[in-house]
Amino acid sequence: MSDFKPKIALELKNQQQLIMTPQLREAISLLQLNNIELAGYLENELAENPFLEKGEGENDGDSEVEVAEKDAANDDDRDPMDSAFEGESFDTGSDWATTGKGGSVSFDDDDTGFEDRLTDRKTLREHLIEQLTIMTDDPASRMIGALLIDRLDEAGYLREGTETLAQQLGCPKERIDSLLKSMKKFDPAGVFAADLSECLALQLAERDRLDPAMQTCLANLQKVADGDLKGLARVCGVDIEDIGDMIREIRELNPKPAAAFDHSIAQTALPDVLMRPIPKHMGGGWKVELNNDTLPRVLVNQEYANIVMNAHVEKGDMRYLNDRLASANWLVRALDQRAQTILKVASEIIERQDGFFLFGVEFLKPLTLRDIAEVVGVHESTVSRVTMGKFIGTPRGLFELKYFFDSGVGSSSGGAELAAEAVKAKIKTMVDQELLDAVLSDDDIADKLKAEGIDIARRTVAKYREAAGIGSSAHRRRTKRNKAALGN
Repeated sequence: MSDFKPKIALELKNQQQLIMTPQLREAISLLQLNNIELAGYLENELAENPFLEKGEGENDGDSEVEVAEKDAANDDDRDPMDSAFEGESFDTGSDWATTGKGGSVSFDDDDTGFEDRLTDRKTLREHLIEQLTIMTDDPASRMIGALLIDRLDEAGYLREGTETLAQQLGCPKERIDSLLKSMKKFDPAGVFAADLSECLALQLAERDRLDPAMQTCLANLQKVADGDLKGLARVCGVDIEDIGDMIREIRELNPKPAAAFDHSIAQTALPDVLMRPIPKHMGGGWKVELNNDTLPRVLVNQEYANIVMNAHVEKGDMRYLNDRLASANWLVRALDQRAQTILKVASEIIERQDGFFLFGVEFLKPLTLRDIAEVVGVHESTVSRVTMGKFIGTPRGLFELKYFFDSGVGSSSGGAELAAEAVKAKIKTMVDQELLDAVLSDDDIADKLKAEGIDIARRTVAKYREAAGIGSSAHRRRTKRNKAALGN
């Protein structure tokens, strides 16, 4: 028999751990919601909690930020929820942790967060954005494409011309037209058409049924409406029987490609954050604020709370009232924290991308979630939640916040980096200005960029050129020769 005896000892460890309380889960959920989703959530809370009421009038000055004069938050006034958003420990012994969630049920027996119970029905915008993401990995093209998607009407038509958009973005109209040409192949077929005739043509092209006779028929749809089938047959160069077949085929098409989606889904996206320039005589810069038109203000009705809490009620009822009041106070503070976090993140993005807002897409800078997180003082995951699905209304149009993030290309002159899509835009501009006898090779483009202080290898130029859908120098030279031979 061995005399070995196991040694039993007590050991104390001091470690930091994130406790996923119902309140932390709720705080994260609130941060992920955009203004429209949050407004719907708050309507339910207002209906369920007697201590909550809608605020009247404009929000106070705390909801606005001037980028030119941003002040760092005072650590002494740090909100208890800051640690929850930053991935630090959350004190489970605090009043915040023991307060019930604002609503009728607890998350205690539910592993899914609030965001997981939101509708999973794909919207038209999500459906198109998904295809855009697959089509191109160029952030500038995705930004332009998202703006085109947001301009669709309820039928799925793009009624507005691209001239205004090109002016907003500070890029050539040809680039937008080229991107739109590819997006017109998206599902549902016919989306992005300028009118009914083009909508039907896109659907027929997908079926490989857009022959010259059908194109002529679509250009003369008024004759169908007038019942002039003989005249239509004559114009199309076919007999009456063929015209009948063509009309039946047209009637099988969908004149409203977005009809399968709810009208409310096909509407233009609404901004969660707004920015506008501050006049020079007032110091210049940008003013950033939440879009209060889409976000109701919620307050705790303290007068009602005082009356109820001083009334003589049974112990069980008082426990319920205390829970509701604590929940109402928590929700108001959580909403304030959410607003401040979104404004800080949006303001820092605007400050980093000031060149884009002033001069156009070629002046976008490289930006990562970590860059913003380090300055704002939150975790990268918080920045990700803030920027995903939230839109900012700017003088250049409406953009999702996440589209301002991209990798960069170094500057050989020691200056700031340029965003990858900005370099791609420069390459596109160079190619657009080429002459037949001076088509640029990838080496030529790399040399020109280096002359501008942009340190980039030939292989990188080739990668960016291909990603932008630009052919090789040999292909471009052949195309220019063919156009010249045809007199174009």
